[in-house]
Amino acid sequence: MDRETVHRRRWVILAVLITSLLIVVLDHSILNVALRVISDPNEGLGASQSQLAWAINSYSLVFAGMLFTCGVIGDRVGRKRMLMFGLALFGLASLVSAYAQSPEQLILARAFMGLGGAAVMPQTLAIITNVFSAEERGRAIGVWAGAVGLALGIGPPLGGLLLANFWWGSVFLINVPIVGIGLVLLAVLVPESRNETPGRLDPAGVLLSIVGLVLLAYGIIRAGEQSSLASPGVYGSILGGLAVLIVFVLHEARTENPALNVRLFRSARLSVAIVTIMMMFFAMSGVLFFMNFYWQSVREFSPLQAGLLVLPLAVAQLVVAPLAPHLVARFGPRLIATVGILLASGALGSYAFLDTNTPVWMIEVAFFVQGTGMAMVMPPATESIMASVPREQAGAASAVQNTVRQVSTAMGVAVLGALISMVYRSGIDPHLAGLPAGMRRSGGESIEGTMAVARRLGEEGTALVAPAKEAFLSGMHLAALCSFVTGMVCMVIVLIWLPRRNPRPEDQDASHQEDGQREAEGAAGREARRNRQEAIPTGRRK
Repeated sequence: MDRETVHRRRWVILAVLITSLLIVVLDHSILNVALRVISDPNEGLGASQSQLAWAINSYSLVFAGMLFTCGVIGDRVGRKRMLMFGLALFGLASLVSAYAQSPEQLILARAFMGLGGAAVMPQTLAIITNVFSAEERGRAIGVWAGAVGLALGIGPPLGGLLLANFWWGSVFLINVPIVGIGLVLLAVLVPESRNETPGRLDPAGVLLSIVGLVLLAYGIIRAGEQSSLASPGVYGSILGGLAVLIVFVLHEARTENPALNVRLFRSARLSVAIVTIMMMFFAMSGVLFFMNFYWQSVREFSPLQAGLLVLPLAVAQLVVAPLAPHLVARFGPRLIATVGILLASGALGSYAFLDTNTPVWMIEVAFFVQGTGMAMVMPPATESIMASVPREQAGAASAVQNTVRQVSTAMGVAVLGALISMVYRSGIDPHLAGLPAGMRRSGGESIEGTMAVARRLGEEGTALVAPAKEAFLSGMHLAALCSFVTGMVCMVIVLIWLPRRNPRPEDQDASHQEDGQREAEGAAGREARRNRQEAIPTGRRK
């Protein structure tokens, strides 16, 4: 496909890429509303609490562990090819998930969905970087970011709507026709792109990245399950993952053909953008996690109602994200990112004042402000990352961005979830003192556990409802304040280190060409020295 045709179709290509992206992001949120039905032995699979957790975590673990590797492979073998492979695998695994006959089958199918999603997500952003010129790239990434926000917002209401009319497998089966349409459009409209000079393979770097990310993600997920970092299996996995990732960075800094050029992180623009995404998704994901329980357990709304109440968050991102690049072009990334972080953090902090009678419209306004803030942060941060690397490394850069976001999301849920659990347990335990040991244990795990005990006790259990809601709100308030503080620290980092203005597109291209020339000259020099060394007779080397 010639360059002129690609340029003419660029916005259609963006729409096709967003279609591919939507179902991957949608799957993160749509499953949550189906968990109760899947746990039902009559309507679902009779999955235990642990099996339900791993139905979510098997996806997240493989997704986070393979994102970087899939981005690197896409740069080498072709991003369109990798995207189509990932989308086809995602669709096939969705079909198997929909008709799973046991929790174990569902967990395994979800792991393959995670692998397919990991192959899809980095390619979409990498192809955008190659299809759009530097002048239009920011606008295209703004639309991409808005689509991510839309998918996160429409997942819960769509899941609730499907469950109101169909069986639980429909939340997976809906992916299949979208995948079929996406594959046809990809084959016809999207151009192939790859790194034409990839150099030698870096199998050690790829292996280290997989091991490090899987260990880190596993430890974070286990911390969220156990509401504690004190277990040897938790902190051992986290520390082991961090140690392997440090070895990975050291290896990449010394190898001649690194899978990830860590020298690029000398750029303040790139490093601050990654830190911004990491901190903001940590803060936001934990809040979205406990807000689901606030709506359904504290306010006693249905899953569909709870899902619909999240829509202002998605609408704000859908509307504001495409406008963010224009604001950045006029006022600079530092100012826009700072204002965005301030808005999002203010909304997150406002949840510390919620109670059982807070007017719903006030929370909806806070959701809209939070979505507006994130929409002002994500596009300039993402564009800064993608513009800081040469086009031939776009897949790896996209994978780094998405890996950071995925790991930060898991960490936010784990850390803030553990904080809420700790506060909740200390608040509810005195009210469970007179119950049998089994009830005390299950009732103290979560607000849903307490409500289940209250239902079993009948009339006597009504006395537990108000204390359970009060204990949960106490934990939620503390978590909201932690999210607010995280956002404020992030804002200070942006104010100090993020450049006031983006470099001009022609300066970016020139800088990448100079970096590439220096890398090529360095590689040529190393090759020449190695050849001279090999030419010296063995005896003379000694």
